Amino acid sequence: MKLVLRLLFNAFFLLLAPYLISGVAVNSLYAALITAIVLGLINALIRPIILLLTLPINILTLGLFSLVVNGLLVMLAASFVKGFSVAGFLPAIFLSIFLWFGSFITSSLLKDNGETSR
Repeated sequence: MKLVLRLLFNAFFLLLAPYLISGVAVNSLYAALITAIVLGLINALIRPIILLLTLPINILTLGLFSLVVNGLLVMLAASFVKGFSVAGFLPAIFLSIFLWFGSFITSSLLKDNGETSR
């Protein structure tokens, strides 16, 4: 159930993004849902490998290079999903920051009171 809610919240933030970030376009709710799924798969499967491969430069930049990686992964998702487009690298970075913020809000809203941190 939480996975479906996270997907819906991510789709909502993707639909909200074009109004806040110029250069981002989402044509429909369907495109936002598919983009949320594709971004979730990319973040689960590809992102850890890329972050491991770029670990030295990420350490040298004190983690700021991960913004570059996130922007590139958003652009990768835009190349796969019809109805979702990003006009350039800078809007992709801004979108990744916005989606991180949305994920932070979603996590805080869906957090169980009985959860303990390990």
